[in-house]
This record gives sequence, structure tokens and C-alpha cells, in this order.
Amino acid sequence: MRPLIFTSIFFFIFFKSYTQSLEEYFNIGLLNYKSGDFRSAIMNFSKVIELNSQAEKAIYYRGLSKANEKDFKGAIFDLSKVIEINPNHVGAYTNRGHAKNILKDYRGAIADYNKIIEINPEFIEAFYERGLSKFMLQDFSGAITDFSRVIELNPKHANAYFYRGFVKTEAGQKDSGCLDFSKAGEFGHTSAYDAIKELCNN
Repeated sequence: MRPLIFTSIFFFIFFKSYTQSLEEYFNIGLLNYKSGDFRSAIMNFSKVIELNSQAEKAIYYRGLSKANEKDFKGAIFDLSKVIEINPNHVGAYTNRGHAKNILKDYRGAIADYNKIIEINPEFIEAFYERGLSKFMLQDFSGAITDFSRVIELNPKHANAYFYRGFVKTEAGQKDSGCLDFSKAGEFGHTSAYDAIKELCNN
């Protein structure tokens, strides 16, 4: 029986040490992330992932850290892994969409925002970001629809008024667009007044 007892004790000690290492590396990585030391965060989250390739939180925060280091392809890789582990991870879709937008993969970003809206039909940021992506693809009608949905969910969303106004002026709806600029300024978007001077007062 002694060898069995010894084996059990050894396994318990090993497992305890293993879980402590995971927690310690993750917690240090999280502190690095919160303090803006993204390179150290990536290093510590990578150590967690070496020990557990399915460590969802570590992969997610490593992806965010990579995005903050402007490694957007690396961020997309990590966030895609998170989605593979957890297909309903709204944060992973959101941040992967941001990274795709920055890389000008607007259609890919829209696909991510579509998935978020499927999961949560009232997620304001997804409609807002999808509107920006549609605008970049010159889908003015789709962009206006998304910004209008943002305003429906949050009637004081200054950015949505501002960009809807900009899209409307680009689409030839000057009067309506200028009204949106005015609303954006009313809700604190200071650039709206510059837009009014440039696009409306002529």
C-alpha cells in the first residue's frame, strides 16, 4: 500500500503546484495588462497557455494584449481560438471585429458583428461598429440603418448621430445629415460643429 500512498501524495503535490503556476502566471499577466505592460502580459499569458492550451481567459487577454501592441493578426489568431473554445464569447467577436476593421477586412468585421447581434440583439457597440464597417464599404443605406438602431437603443449616442450625419451628407441627404450633426453637438461631440461649418453652411 505504501507505494500507492506515495504516488497519491506525489500527484496531489504536482497537481497543486501545476494549478498554482497557472493562477500565478495568469494573475501576473493580468496585472501587466492592467498597467499597460502588454509585452510582459503576453509573456505571462503564453506561459499559462503552454501549460493549458485551452485556457480561455489567458488566450483572450493575450489577444487583447497583442492588439494593444498593434499585432492585429496575432490578436485575430488568439481571439479566433477563444471563439473555437467558446462560440458565444461576445468579447472575442467584438475585439476580433475591431482588429479586422483596422486591417481593412470590413466584410470579415461585419460577419463578427452579425454574430454578436445574433447572440445579443441589443448590443449597441456591435451596431455602431457594423455601421462604420458598412460605411467603409460605401453601403450607405446599411450604415444609416445601423446608426439609427444605435440611436434607438441610446438616444444620446453622440457618435452615432455624428457618423449618421456624415453618411447622410455623403449619400446626398444634406439637410437630414446636418440635423444629425446638430444633435451630435448637442450631446457633446465637439467635431460636429466643424462638420456643420464645412458641410452645411454653404
